[in-house]
Amino acid sequence: MGIFSKLFGKKDNNSGVGNVEDFISLTRVYFQSVIAANLGITNINMVPDVANFKRMFKVATQGGKLGLAEKSRSRKMLMEDYGISENFFKEIDASIKKNCKKQQDVQSYLFMYQAFSNDLMMLVSNLMQWKFRIPGRFKKTIYAMTEKTVHDIVTKTVWKKDEVHKTARDIRKYKERLGYSEKWMTEYVYHIVILAKKESRKKENKEEE
Repeated sequence: MGIFSKLFGKKDNNSGVGNVEDFISLTRVYFQSVIAANLGITNINMVPDVANFKRMFKVATQGGKLGLAEKSRSRKMLMEDYGISENFFKEIDASIKKNCKKQQDVQSYLFMYQAFSNDLMMLVSNLMQWKFRIPGRFKKTIYAMTEKTVHDIVTKTVWKKDEVHKTARDIRKYKERLGYSEKWMTEYVYHIVILAKKESRKKENKEEE
């Protein structure tokens, strides 16, 4: 999967923070670390992204409990290198606490979150098409547009296209079950959009060379 392919200490001189895949992978590490710590999971095969993370960064298990050190390390990386807010993690913690009462809940929760994330990004890409051409330096403008698009997705009940209507409806259902706010969704999508724009620009620059 190329997890953490350009992340921290493995960056080239022009890459800045990691790419979209790195960001999403690091977010998954945080999710799985919280789940492991909360439920007392000892089988590392149940949290494969955590296993990769531990090997990659040589993270020692804290207090004999899987997930504690990994949660702290991934959280620190996301905050320092991507500017993720404190509230972002609080919502993940609350969502997992609400939905994962026992180990049997983990797989269905992660499947539901993955569907939520995929549908959200697909619909945002559809609805913001031309707006993605705005230069990445206009971050406030891009954030405001992302915020408005997310707000429309979770509040607008009538769409011209049936497929958009269905996907927006599914996202609202996932949002309620998972317990994420519009602000959380906006922050998640915004960072992916910004990273995707950086990747696209670097690719264009290489092609010009």
